[in-house]
Amino acid sequence: MLRSGRYPNAGDNWKTDEWIQDIFAGWFDPCPYDPAWEIDGLEIDWPDQRVFINPPYSNVRPWIEKAIAHPYPVVLLLKHDSSTKWYARLHEAGAKFLLVNGRLKHQTKQHCSFPSMLAVLS
Repeated sequence: MLRSGRYPNAGDNWKTDEWIQDIFAGWFDPCPYDPAWEIDGLEIDWPDQRVFINPPYSNVRPWIEKAIAHPYPVVLLLKHDSSTKWYARLHEAGAKFLLVNGRLKHQTKQHCSFPSMLAVLS
């Protein structure tokens, strides 16, 4: 699958939990979990609307930079890791962080090994 055109790790390919998808239904997703999606979401112009992204976790920085530059609200589903440079960049840009209670399952039967958060840019 080619969600971003830059998917070096198979471990990047995770579905968004349905309850989160429901919250952001109707928002543009430049990085959907869709085997037919062959567009590089980093290379296209995002439409003038709200954006939800579950980016590849191995390389979130370019998604974060594009999200910061987008003039409409953007929400990113990310690992909760406040020790990273990309987290600091989001903080500097004024992002609000919503921590997910418990561990996501990414539409599998097992909880993932890390905590998650939603980073909100508005």
